[in-house]
Amino acid sequence: MTITDEQRIAVARSYLDALVSHDASAVQFAADAVRYEVGVKTGRSGAHLRRSLERGPQFRVIGGIRELTATVTGEVVHTHYLLDTSVFGRNLVVAEIDETFVVPDDLVIHRIDAKIRPRLGPSLRRHAN
Repeated sequence: MTITDEQRIAVARSYLDALVSHDASAVQFAADAVRYEVGVKTGRSGAHLRRSLERGPQFRVIGGIRELTATVTGEVVHTHYLLDTSVFGRNLVVAEIDETFVVPDDLVIHRIDAKIRPRLGPSLRRHAN
């Protein structure tokens, strides 16, 4: 069976959706999946990543994702998006995120690498509709 770019993107998108919803039930992780954020290991297994998405305080402030683009090179999904944080309904900080997902033909996430750049500029502080 041939795996399409759209299938790989859908796997990565399930993770991004869970960042906002805090419901990781649709995210498919390999048991030994890892996540690195700016070079620091922040996820040590699929189970750990799932727990973090659902209950991690670092994700509770995520209010939304917008301006998402995704491309695929081989088994790697490259995403770029803006992430809005929200506390008590107020957008505090916007972060520009470049995140890559290793999604082989088994269509589960094996590795995530994230580069995060917080932004406070007025052009980024608007809410998505």
